[in-house]
Formats: sequence, structure tokens, C-alpha cells
Amino acid sequence: MTAYDAIVLAGGAAKRLGGADKPGLRVGGRALLDRVLAACADAGSTVVVGGRRPTVRAVTWAREEPHGGGPLAALGAGMRHTSAQYVVVLSADLPFLGADTVRALLAASAPGTGVDGALCTDEGGRDQPLVAVYRAEPLRRELALLAAEHGGLAGLPLRLLTHELTLCRVPAGPLASFDCDTWEDIASARARIREHGTVLDEWITAVKDELGIDLDVDTGLLLDLARDAAHGVARPAAPLTTFLVGYAAGKASGDGGGPEVVAEAARKAAALALRWADETGSP
Repeated sequence: MTAYDAIVLAGGAAKRLGGADKPGLRVGGRALLDRVLAACADAGSTVVVGGRRPTVRAVTWAREEPHGGGPLAALGAGMRHTSAQYVVVLSADLPFLGADTVRALLAASAPGTGVDGALCTDEGGRDQPLVAVYRAEPLRRELALLAAEHGGLAGLPLRLLTHELTLCRVPAGPLASFDCDTWEDIASARARIREHGTVLDEWITAVKDELGIDLDVDTGLLLDLARDAAHGVARPAAPLTTFLVGYAAGKASGDGGGPEVVAEAARKAAALALRWADETGSP
């Protein structure tokens, strides 16, 4: 995959949200900003342009001048902290943006494609310049030209930038470009998590973020273990057994283990639960 830096724009007045701290609003138990940071976790460096706040991973902070100067001013401030040849540019209010969309944008603008970048389009075919990848050299050039022509970048619309670049369009799908501008959008995003069969994945990710755990979890394996413990031993054994498996895996991971440590501990506990069940009714 093409190496890149990321800039996340997390400023703005959020007027349609009554001035609420939009990047800090939670969807599925996770701040909107943290959800976007997860989508660009492979970035060499990540710059967040906006007010400082706790985040799920380390970032570099920047502020546009003047504060509230708009997306081009924020982008210019962020670019001063990047060095990669490609820059992923994202707004901080995209609850369903995933790493797969970032990878698709990078692939569409990879060396040899002859474009200056790639941006997503929403379901209506509208450009989404804050869900995009840009080559750093033409991006810096056009930002400098706009600043020289207009005496700065504050207040300028993004279209002045995108019209000067050769960009590939990538359909975003129904969710990747969904942004939260109103309380209705926030409510819709929160409901969608629970209505579209992803609640377990969302919950596991939220728990890992809350506990500071960076580990792939085989949810199916743990659910099978909980089922075997509940059916073969007793219902209360299910949560207690999965806790003990996690504790054992945590101790073992200190020796350099990874997801395979969890899997091995779960297999051992599941086999024990089956042996326990087999003894029921034995003479």
C-alpha cells in the first residue's frame, strides 16, 4: 500500500449542532474523531487540525489561522506537519468511514495513474473533497497559489482547490461518506449501528479502545466458548470463563504472544467445557 500521512479536519463551529463539540460526540460509544482516526491508522503521521482533546492514538495537533478560517486554511495548517508524498484528508465527522475506503482512494491515485489524487463521491454523485487522497506536491503548489492570489486561505471554498487538480472519483458506497452535521444525523448513525447487524463488532472495538487494547479478537471463537461453557457447565460459567481466558491470554502475551494466544486459551477452555459436559450422567 502507498505510504501516506493523514490530515483530519476537526475544527468548525458546528452551528447546526448548536455549537456542540462535534468531534467529541459519540457514536457507538466512540468519539467521532476516534472513529476517523481508526480508518487512517496506517498513516505515517497523523495531523489533527482543531482543539486538543484526548484521542485513541497519538497525533500531531495544529490550528488554522485564524481559528474558524475554514477547510482550506485548516488544510494549509495541517500540510506544514506532513512529509509523505501522499496525504489522506478527512473530516472528523465520518462515523462509518473504514480503512477499506482509504485503501481504495490510495489505489486509485497510486504512482503511475497520472492523477493528482482521488476523492469519494456520495450516493448522489457529489464530490467529497474531505474524504480524499492528494499527492502532496500539487496540493502544496495549489494551496500556495491560492494563498498568494487571495491574500490567504481563510474563508475560501474547497472547490477553488479541487478545480485546479486532476482528481479521480471513487464511489464511496452508502455509508463511507455519511457525515454528521445535525442531531438527526447523530441519531441516525447511532441507530444504524444497532440495526444493521454490526453491533457486536462495534461493541468489541469500543471496548478495545476504552481499555487501550490493540489486539484482533476472534469474536466467533469466544462466542462458541461462551456457548460451550453455558451449556456444558452452567449459564454463569460463560462470562466467567471468557474473563479467565482473557486473563490467561494477557499474562501469556507478555512473552510476545498475539491473537494466537487468545485462540489457544479459548480452545483449551472449550475442550475443558466439553469434557465437563461429557461427564454428566456418566456412571
